[in-house]
Amino acid sequence: MSSMVVTANGNDNKKFKGDDKMDGAPSRVLHIRKLPGEVTETEVIALGLPFGKVTNILMLKGKNQAFLELATEEAAITMVNYYSAVTPHLRNQPIYIQYSNHKELKTDNTLNQYEEYHRAQAVLQAVTAVQASNAPISGTTVSESAVTPAQSPVLRIIIDNMYYPVTLDVLHQALDGQNIYNACCTLRIDFSKLVNLNVKYNNDKSRDYTRPDLPSGDGQPTLDPAIAAAFAKETSLLGLPVAAVPGALSPLAIPNAAAAAAAAAAGRVGMPGVSAGGNTVLLVSNLNEEMVTPQSLFTLFGVYGDVQRVKILYNKKDSALIQMADGNQSQLAMSHLNGQKMYGKIIRVTLSKHQTVQLPREGLDDQGLTKDFGNSPLHRFKKPGSKNFQNIFPPSATLHLSNIPPSVAEEDLRTLFANTGGTVKAFKFFQRDHKMALLQMSTVEEAIQALIDLHNYNLGESHHLRVSFSKSTI
Repeated sequence: MSSMVVTANGNDNKKFKGDDKMDGAPSRVLHIRKLPGEVTETEVIALGLPFGKVTNILMLKGKNQAFLELATEEAAITMVNYYSAVTPHLRNQPIYIQYSNHKELKTDNTLNQYEEYHRAQAVLQAVTAVQASNAPISGTTVSESAVTPAQSPVLRIIIDNMYYPVTLDVLHQALDGQNIYNACCTLRIDFSKLVNLNVKYNNDKSRDYTRPDLPSGDGQPTLDPAIAAAFAKETSLLGLPVAAVPGALSPLAIPNAAAAAAAAAAGRVGMPGVSAGGNTVLLVSNLNEEMVTPQSLFTLFGVYGDVQRVKILYNKKDSALIQMADGNQSQLAMSHLNGQKMYGKIIRVTLSKHQTVQLPREGLDDQGLTKDFGNSPLHRFKKPGSKNFQNIFPPSATLHLSNIPPSVAEEDLRTLFANTGGTVKAFKFFQRDHKMALLQMSTVEEAIQALIDLHNYNLGESHHLRVSFSKSTI
């Protein structure tokens, strides 16, 4: 992979000049256009699988386009020739495939590109795992039954430098060579000599993600039948088992709504009725100690769970302990916020060895570095069945605004968000509900800053603005 450098959101139009031509010299990199808005990497990869090995993919979500790299030019030629005679469809929508002007795909060193590369590799590895068991991938107009199987569908995993406990839920989206947490718990994955894996119990030692009905085997109750049914319904995405559906760079990330529902059913997103375990305390480091406050950390981490307590360390003010309501929420916050930029610094989020965040002794002045938010009215997930559980997304440049009073106009909101120090790139009220809107900042960092500054902002008329990250673009 060595010659094409592009931006992950596809905004660098000059880089793509010429790719809109329907003809061109053959290349093993194919340009795919007119993709449906919610299409996944897996669906795009499935287009190329019948013709040979897919070696790389780059999704341009904002442009509804993708670049797909095959192992050989011959495979790409066969694919283009086939789809010139048979129009390919994804999600019942016709798409268009042509040769790219670029000969290979590669990423640059920016954070977005680094994450896009690893996401692509995660998807490719997952698809390879599915090929091993000859599982078909639906959604294309070609049969994939001719895919060459890999060595074994069973993987052997060794964890080096296991500083923190590793659960089955963490492992089931694991990638060879990755660190589960910063600088520790390194995975070593190879093919097992086993050809089949028999699981009798679903507990902390073993789990069959396709059989949520299995007993726990240790006297604990099995999963609630209603939750199990929901989980069973969502155990596949395009025919893939949940264990094969990749996340983003972090193995704890939840990639999409279907997987989020499945994860919630498994009890990892704090769904009511499912017990939560694991460490609730996070250690956040590399903070901007001149800017950070317990309130700002509460607001940002509160997007992913109900923050109970925050303590900025007295002797190391670029670090803080954050206690979430349960272990599921702490893992969710860690997966989405580790590596994000807050007040100009890339923060690091790991699980802490502490079980709780201690409050200062009565009468002791800790300079406001510790705060108890246990009874805060701003908790997003305290209501059972709240829609907030269904709208948990990674930090993005696009923000979802709600609870907007009728008297507040677009220009008012543009000015308000511009005053946080960023640039408002786009704005759109919801067509059927003027109380909600999408607002796009120029960067994810600016959106994070705006959310911290303006979530719960008083717009008048007893309306406090609600700000969340959105999965949509404007």
